[in-house]
Amino acid sequence: MTDGMNMADMFGKIADMQKKMAETQENLGSQSATAEAGGGMVKVTANGLQRVTSISIEKEVVDPSDVELLEDLVMAGVNKALEEASGLAKQEMAKAAGGLIPPGIDLSQFGL
Repeated sequence: MTDGMNMADMFGKIADMQKKMAETQENLGSQSATAEAGGGMVKVTANGLQRVTSISIEKEVVDPSDVELLEDLVMAGVNKALEEASGLAKQEMAKAAGGLIPPGIDLSQFGL
């Protein structure tokens, strides 16, 4: 290579990036995103691994005659929390890549 980087340097940088990405993925379990639905009546928290870690439901929204509303609120909260957790994971993994992954590359095939 003419720009001063040889193959050993390139492979070393790739190995470093893989290590950082593995560490980041491990740390994503301790990061979380919380989303609300129904004006805060339902709150859902998901971690950076996109696992729901908690759901909080206000008593006022629990109406046995309108279970469908509660189901819709829970579903909306879960979906929003998972979207936010996914964004968090992508952001953290992009940082770990240290600029070695070009913008626009889809990391979803790697579970991100």
